Amino acid sequence: MQNEEGQITEHYIPRKCSATNKLITLKDHASFQINAGHLDEKGVYNGTFFTFSLSGSIRAQGDEDNAPDRLWTKKKVEVK
Repeated sequence: MQNEEGQITEHYIPRKCSATNKLITLKDHASFQINAGHLDEKGVYNGTFFTFSLSGSIRAQGDEDNAPDRLWTKKKVEVK
């Protein structure tokens, strides 16, 4: 919810799982978020990043190693 000035007034902003596109609930304590930074041609961080949020169900399936790899590969193709 936003007020008239455009400021967010909610305390909880829900996230979506990047792998399954499902809502990550407030009680999902097994979820995690990774910020993957961008590098320039010299390999120096340029201040921008992608955010990947993964739900606890991905971790329960044992897919927490493969899901970020698949997501990062997909993002690299989109950027180029």
